[in-house]
Amino acid sequence: MSIDSTALRSRFASPRFWRTPELSLAVVALAGFIALAIATGGNLLSAGTLGAFFRFLAVPIVIGLSQMVVLAVGQMNLSVGALTGLCAMVAAWLMIKAGLPAPLAVLAALAVGLLAGVVNGLLVVVTRINGFIVTLATMTIIQGLRYGVNGPDTFQGYSAGLRRFGQESLLGLPLVFLVALVVAALVAWFFGRTTSGRRLLASGGSPFAARLSGISNDRSLVIAHALSGLLAGVAAVLTVAASGSVNSSIGDDLLLPSFAAPIIGGVALTGGMVSVIGTLLAAFLVRLVDVMQAQFGINPRWIDLIIGAVVLGAVLLGTVRQRLQSSPARPARGTTGPSPGPTAPPGPASSGPASSAGPATDTTGRSS
Repeated sequence: MSIDSTALRSRFASPRFWRTPELSLAVVALAGFIALAIATGGNLLSAGTLGAFFRFLAVPIVIGLSQMVVLAVGQMNLSVGALTGLCAMVAAWLMIKAGLPAPLAVLAALAVGLLAGVVNGLLVVVTRINGFIVTLATMTIIQGLRYGVNGPDTFQGYSAGLRRFGQESLLGLPLVFLVALVVAALVAWFFGRTTSGRRLLASGGSPFAARLSGISNDRSLVIAHALSGLLAGVAAVLTVAASGSVNSSIGDDLLLPSFAAPIIGGVALTGGMVSVIGTLLAAFLVRLVDVMQAQFGINPRWIDLIIGAVVLGAVLLGTVRQRLQSSPARPARGTTGPSPGPTAPPGPASSGPASSAGPATDTTGRSS
């Protein structure tokens, strides 16, 4: 027990911990929430407004995670928004037109998302074309399929139980928001505790080194896109439950938030790393901006401009940070390097400090 306490104290005492992007985002999110609560005269803290805030935060969280898993392998998925809309339309169509019960319609929506993700991954692997181009093409196809399900009409009046689930709360928190948190925890467990998740990060960080280690980069690409599609299906189910009606335009406004959450949260476009907590906090910030727009009647185009500028700034900042970390240390002016000291004669190992051979370990317990 004393060892755990010492490790915990060392972690919080480490300067590296206090410079993490997640902590900075948490401070900004808390400050923004307090400022918005004051600006709205406390209206944000009312039970109805707060419940709606977290209810409509669920989909941005899951859609951000859907984009994050593809960014982890250095890819992009431009079809996440359109695929979310298609899965939502399929679920509603099956309940209203086909008369299927809600559980079967939900499973069908998840299966459609998973299948579309697998197709995206296979197309990337077979054609050797970057996922940006492949998913741009599949996005257009999916938009056509989404419109073809029921044209411009709106689906409503489907399963009362599913719609009731979208409005229910537990301990003051909407159930759809709690589902999104559970999904986030599962994604964090996948990347942190499973072999497949770590292989995805290895493929994204260095495909060549991963291949030399026996990891199939092609398999990682397919798994990442499949998981992204499955999460888009989850986002669709939450949308159907929380909104109460769906139409052919649903999902069109999800592409920018899908990139904003992971990129602002600290996920690199080049792959090799994820940040579930950062993605959650960034989705929270984006949702704060949406509430601000609704409360003060700001033109939505200005909101898109602000979010786009923040995403661009996060990308540029990440690029600069990566270059600084990868650049070799330069010796001070006027010096040519450390002067060689006297060499000790060979002899038995001393009983002083241990040799530095082997991986160094910082105060957080991670090997470097």
